[in-house]
Amino acid sequence: MTTQSAATPAAAAQCGALAKAATLIEALPWLERFHGQIVVIKFGGNAMVDDALRAAFAQDVVFLRYAGLRPVVVHGGGPQINAQLTRLGMPTTFRAGLRVTTPETMDVVRMVLTGQVNREVVGLINQHGPFAVGMSGEDAHLLTARRAQANVDGELVDIGQVGEIEAVNPGAISALIADGRIPVISSVARSESGEILNVNADTAAAALAVALGAAKLVVLTDVAGLYADWPGAQAATGQAATGQAATRPAATGPAATGQAATGPAATGQAATGQAATDAAGQGDDAAPAVLPSEVISQLSATELAAMLPGLSDGMIPKMRACLTAVHGGVPQAHVLDGRLPHAVLLEIFTDSGIGTMVVPDSPVAPAAVPASPVPASPVPASPVPASPVPASPVPASPVPASPVPASSASTAAPSTPVPTPWSAR
Repeated sequence: MTTQSAATPAAAAQCGALAKAATLIEALPWLERFHGQIVVIKFGGNAMVDDALRAAFAQDVVFLRYAGLRPVVVHGGGPQINAQLTRLGMPTTFRAGLRVTTPETMDVVRMVLTGQVNREVVGLINQHGPFAVGMSGEDAHLLTARRAQANVDGELVDIGQVGEIEAVNPGAISALIADGRIPVISSVARSESGEILNVNADTAAAALAVALGAAKLVVLTDVAGLYADWPGAQAATGQAATGQAATRPAATGPAATGQAATGPAATGQAATGQAATDAAGQGDDAAPAVLPSEVISQLSATELAAMLPGLSDGMIPKMRACLTAVHGGVPQAHVLDGRLPHAVLLEIFTDSGIGTMVVPDSPVAPAAVPASPVPASPVPASPVPASPVPASPVPASPVPASPVPASSASTAAPSTPVPTPWSAR
């Protein structure tokens, strides 16, 4: 009895060690795949206001740095801005979902994003080492924007100091990355005339990912991903019937770019009660009458563009950012649930992945050319320079007149879409 009781803890410890080893080995292909690559992460949602989630996010970013990736963090700060405006007794007005930003409001936005939230994120990361450097889109003319207008009932309305990004100058960011630092950027930009503008953090992250040639854009939000049949959103597009919630291919080795099948159950999303939480709305919408069924694991840029007009207000800027990134050359753009601790690591370093991944459209394979038998024909003899060795006569041998099948090099491939190297993770 004593031997058995002693063996049980030892066996349990061995099983635990083997499970940890399996997790590390599972990460190996992805460590090789993304080593030295830039990953732009938009930090937002509940992950910014929950202390435990904020700490987990900082750990994820530092892990990426130690694993050989080059993370860049872009953040907004809507909840913190609202809280400060309320504290100061300043009213907040929204037009077409955009904050009307007066000069007085812009002072608060700038103070909160660059002076408060940015410093907090930098401090959390630097608890693990001297890595993070904070800056805003104003610094070194990183982000140049122009004033935007809101479309209200078909009429363009001025909304103050709100900007749309026109240009990105990534030189300062590239220098920090080359020095082994982790840039942390607040979504404040400047215009050509020097006016300070508030820009959407999702849009800023996408623009930076394109300018830096990032391997991934990761957008953290408060839902598990893009749903295939969010009530009332995709009824006209029929996306749920196209198999977009289908699986991602599995990784087969260090050079593999695939990703294994995933769904809410496989990724632990159902276990965390996220389905129930997501019922509160995809983005900022009110709760639907029924729960959505399944998160789309992967979809192409064309499929996302077709869905975009029917998405909720909260999801449109996030999915549009993904579309912008992919159209700009970023191989993969992801929307992840920031309420799930270590969501970034689960996406990048596991075979299953989580959330929704947007990829470029697969190129269409060239049309197959019918392979016809090639008859044998004599090869014309090319002149041979004289040689000191006398040439002995070679008896002629008949050449078979039967058709010669086309070589494997000339055999046409089946006319099926050829996935690009990033078409699955």
